[in-house]
Amino acid sequence: MTARDRSLAVLVAVLWGLNFLAVRVGLDHFPPFFLAALRYLVLAVPVVLFVPRPGVPLRWLFGYGLGFGVAQFGLLFLAIEQGMPSGLASVVVQASAPFTVLLGALLLRERVTGRQLAGIALAVLGMVVIAVDRSRTAPLLPLVLTVLAALGWAVGNLASRQAKPEYPLRFALWMAVIPPLPLLALSAVMEGPATGWRALGSAFGPDGWPGLVALVYIAVLGSVVGSGIWTALLKRYPAGVVAPFSMLVPVVGLAGAWLALDERPTGWAVAGGAVVVAGVLLGTGWLPRFLRERTAAPRVPEGGGERPTGTQTAGATGASQETKRS
Repeated sequence: MTARDRSLAVLVAVLWGLNFLAVRVGLDHFPPFFLAALRYLVLAVPVVLFVPRPGVPLRWLFGYGLGFGVAQFGLLFLAIEQGMPSGLASVVVQASAPFTVLLGALLLRERVTGRQLAGIALAVLGMVVIAVDRSRTAPLLPLVLTVLAALGWAVGNLASRQAKPEYPLRFALWMAVIPPLPLLALSAVMEGPATGWRALGSAFGPDGWPGLVALVYIAVLGSVVGSGIWTALLKRYPAGVVAPFSMLVPVVGLAGAWLALDERPTGWAVAGGAVVVAGVLLGTGWLPRFLRERTAAPRVPEGGGERPTGTQTAGATGASQETKRS
């Protein structure tokens, strides 16, 4: 990967990490389901007008929109509104990766390797540590909602995988057409039919500009710009090269929430978050370079003979890896 593309990958991680801060600011001005609906409504109108519809079965487009859009962001916004620290939410939602593996095995009969099972177990252990730590000082409902949001993301991943879109960015943009109506319906039922619209009207007043800025950030920078760059990188490089950069998202989310919102996670929360991230990395097949070199099989010279020893194989061994992150 070139230095320029590495910088772009880091930029996407920063945009997505700061997205959690924007959500927290937005929730100070809008109710959660209504804010999630606005996030997609801002995108849906230009998408319908200017972006050709992807040639995929509608069931997978709806599955992606309902899982990734409605379940993930509706529940995530509700969790943060109910008290889940935005920085910690950026860590827990990474559980979507092991959930994707489990759902793939259960629903699609995909083979699960021992390494993936170990990664899932590690991620679950990290979430248990976070849950036990939070149970001492705060209700568990926000954490449960965040875990369910990660499960919704995993359902969206499976729908995206089954769709096999020829143009992934076009597919991702058209997904934005699905969530607005279900989220607006949830908002009307749970938040009141007029609550969100009154909040939107107030956002255009003198004190409402932070909510509008947060909405624009979530919809444009967090979605269109971030996803566009990420999709372009995935076209140029294997998923195993690009995907590890997404692990910078919770780092940025935690650091940004600490600096901007004074969210100070406990030592146990940080430890549990680190275990979750480690489990995701292990389960998706990414290993640091020195571990890849240690676990790579030594090369055997053509024609047989003894295997080369350590100094002969140094720098000559490698490992191929592949991850799937939708």
